[in-house]
Amino acid sequence: MTRKQRQIKEREQLFLQVARKLLIEQGYAGLSMDQLAEATEYSKGTVYQHFSTKEDLVTALAIESMERRVELFLRAEQFVGRSRERLAAIGVADEIFSRLEPHHYHSEFIIKLANLRERASAERREALDRLESACFGTVLRIVQSGVDAGELRPTVDSRELVYSVITMALGTHMTALHYCPMLKEFEIQDPVKVLMKGIHTLLDGFDWKPLSGEWNYEVSRQRVLSEIFAPEQASLGLN
Repeated sequence: MTRKQRQIKEREQLFLQVARKLLIEQGYAGLSMDQLAEATEYSKGTVYQHFSTKEDLVTALAIESMERRVELFLRAEQFVGRSRERLAAIGVADEIFSRLEPHHYHSEFIIKLANLRERASAERREALDRLESACFGTVLRIVQSGVDAGELRPTVDSRELVYSVITMALGTHMTALHYCPMLKEFEIQDPVKVLMKGIHTLLDGFDWKPLSGEWNYEVSRQRVLSEIFAPEQASLGLN
């Protein structure tokens, strides 16, 4: 890139960093282009050179988060094991994302609830669609590999299965790891273990072999951490 292009990119990264902080602190309603301009000491016109609307700005934040999530999911997909172990690897990737990038995870949650993409630029909408397809695509490929290996019935609706697992994991990682008062109320010491137990119960219902009573998926989790996510495991102290 030219010097000017680098400066533009660095300025946009600053806008995104500050906007994410404002979004988390004040929510979507509390975020404004005026606020962002004031916080970064740039004119509002300069902010609008990068983002056509507030929704465009927030969609750019979603893209930044999804890029990181897709990177982790693609790494998890490379895990060598049974198809259901590989799906568990995606769960590990999502857990790592929620722990390693809590601001990204939190803001992504806010953005999805607000459903803002219609007023974003066409370019950013398309970018977000591509990333979401890439994210879901990793899970769909693993599901199909289970069907191909005879570990999952071909009559299973793969999209229904993917939807069930992803919504359970995304919602639970957010609430359980960061915001859920029930952890203290119910004296739950290890929310991730409880989440994994729930997901494996769901997968048992789909009759995805090997069933949780026939396979030690905690051993699989440890393999995923050591073989795929060793640097993140060390930095987060996961076990």
